Amino acid sequence: MKKPDSMDECLYFTRRTIGDGHIVAWALKKECPECKKALMGKPIGKEGKVKIRASEYVCPECGHTEQKKEHEATLTLSVEYTCPHCKHKGESETKYQRKSFQGVQSFIIACDNCGEKIPITKKMKEPKKKK
Repeated sequence: MKKPDSMDECLYFTRRTIGDGHIVAWALKKECPECKKALMGKPIGKEGKVKIRASEYVCPECGHTEQKKEHEATLTLSVEYTCPHCKHKGESETKYQRKSFQGVQSFIIACDNCGEKIPITKKMKEPKKKK
């Protein structure tokens, strides 16, 4: 698993505390499939700012574009974690794809030791408690 040296290499990065556990997760930007010179990223507007809600990814060198859905389907999410259930420290990789977990869109990894699912939810979202 390659750790990012800077945030410029990351498409997604989070560091969270989940219960008694801890998670660091990242998805690295992908190299342009056309020119292989630069990393694909969201387009930059006229003001020099990145368009946050853009529906495509663009190569800054050659201008090659890919739709958001197709581009993100090829990415992997790397995770270093301390399991909140069994305190096991481990590493895992999964597809960069959110799935529904207890009613909240989350990246889901499984602990190597106990097999419990560990959700990485969007910020400020809490999974629904079972009654």
